Amino acid sequence: MKVCVVGGAGYIGSHTVYELIEAGHDVIVIDNLSTGLKEAVHKKALFYEGDITDFGSLDKIVAGESKKKSFDVVMHFAAKIVVPESIKNPSLYYYNNVEGVRTLLDVMVKYNIKNIIFSSTAAVYGEAKDGICTEESETKPINPYGETKLASEKMIGWFAEAYDMNYCIFRYFNVAGAHKTLEIGLLRDNLTHVIPVTIQTALGIREKMTVFGNDYDTIDGTCVRDYIHVSDIAYAHVLGMEYIVKKNVSEIINLGSNQGFSVKEIIHEVEKHYPVNYEYGARREGDPAKLIASNERAKKILAWIPKRSLSDIILSDLEFRKKHKN
Repeated sequence: MKVCVVGGAGYIGSHTVYELIEAGHDVIVIDNLSTGLKEAVHKKALFYEGDITDFGSLDKIVAGESKKKSFDVVMHFAAKIVVPESIKNPSLYYYNNVEGVRTLLDVMVKYNIKNIIFSSTAAVYGEAKDGICTEESETKPINPYGETKLASEKMIGWFAEAYDMNYCIFRYFNVAGAHKTLEIGLLRDNLTHVIPVTIQTALGIREKMTVFGNDYDTIDGTCVRDYIHVSDIAYAHVLGMEYIVKKNVSEIINLGSNQGFSVKEIIHEVEKHYPVNYEYGARREGDPAKLIASNERAKKILAWIPKRSLSDIILSDLEFRKKHKN
């Protein structure tokens, strides 16, 4: 199939491109390189620089490619994803994450592209009652990031109904690790996710890290999250794409491990390799105590389960950062 990956130079997008090409698909990448790296795009993928909020830019690229062969699927990875930033600057998040999706959908309608895979988040659930989210759990985000993702999900649903489209929406939370080749990983400044921040601290790239809150109602007082290796997540997107095209259906699917780890447990796992200099700070606004994604539907529909453990995730990220330290 011919696949357009918007945000394909970013972290999860670039890993998905690798999986798509390994599976034999034809891949076109569109990215504005605001956080992505052109060097992360697979050499067999065709790259265009373009912005998801710019209809003219997207229209020109898709028009040119459609003359060669129509797109079968569009994949969306072009969101802004930092919770504290979304609280400080909600306008930026609504414009990029919601208006950007609307613009992309308008282009899809114009060129009769019928399938979209959307990278969403467990943040749409907010404070889950028992900390474990199924696809039927109440969606009640507690920060603008989660709200913009939920708004985008709903918009995709309405477009699908109006224009006879199919979608697969994936909800997941913390993605970490690096590709087995160590060619690509989460390599950028101002990282906020706990695993790469902890490893940067262990390697001396950061002097110290802050654990935001140690008074949550969890096993050790620190936040508990579900962690999935980026290549496991990427492969699920390939399965989801192939499923909705073959079955002509739409799905919302959680991608999780059915278990969670606290921030302190992450630190202790990294300390099996290197010591970590950390201190406790105040809670971050918008952070729920516990958030774990059930993966029962992913198992049933896609026969997907994560293959890599927390130890695998940390070791791959550690080796990637050692290789790219300079």
